[in-house]
Amino acid sequence: MARTASLSGFPEWLPEERLVELHVLDTLRRVFELHGFSSIETRAVETVGQLLRKGEIDKEVYGLSRLQDEESEEAKSHKGDPHALALHFDLTVPFARYVVENAGYLAFPFRRYQIQKVWRGERPQEGRAREFTQADIDIVGDGDLPFRYDVEIALVIAEALSALPIPAFLLRINNRKLAEGFYNGIGLTDTAGCCAASTSSKRSARPRWPNCSSPSSAPRTNRPSPPSNWPRSAPRTPRSWSRSAHSESATSCSRRA
Repeated sequence: MARTASLSGFPEWLPEERLVELHVLDTLRRVFELHGFSSIETRAVETVGQLLRKGEIDKEVYGLSRLQDEESEEAKSHKGDPHALALHFDLTVPFARYVVENAGYLAFPFRRYQIQKVWRGERPQEGRAREFTQADIDIVGDGDLPFRYDVEIALVIAEALSALPIPAFLLRINNRKLAEGFYNGIGLTDTAGCCAASTSSKRSARPRWPNCSSPSSAPRTNRPSPPSNWPRSAPRTPRSWSRSAHSESATSCSRRA
């Protein structure tokens, strides 16, 4: 019998599917903790000004307000208010705020992992949802971090994904310095704000597992194929302002490469 979703973009799992999701999350937690990452949880709500500092993604943000205030003139005047409240659309922005506010209580380099729900107001489709679980790991330093942390992040992510019964995967590493070096090589000096970097990043975006096949040269293992009712996942590994990597659990669907 076909399942009917009462609210598109907000997935709900059957009991057996929930067990699969819990297995994925527990596996990620185990691997992250074995490598010395500490778990944190940030609030679901941030100010609009804080969320929009990352870029022009206001169409993705779910605003938060009381129903009795929605039609008031005061509420309408606050639609562009940076102090208005909204649900976070990823975990990087809340984590940056968390580090700044708690820097005096953290030991650096600070190794953190975080697995929480996030919300994005985009059109639901295959591979994208409005509510999903995101898993991040970061290493933040008080100053410059040695390059070895970049390598460690990639190794931890590879180990975490290898512990799951998924097909062979290819880990792609994104580094802003590569694009900056290219633009410097062709004579562009203002690479930090160059719109071409954003355009080339979008053009190079590729669909993630399970919709894309691994190159024939990619190493393959004897890991079993996932069961037919295995929820789709979309691991991703971009870099944030710290040494970081992000992946998304069984409930995940990501918009960006």
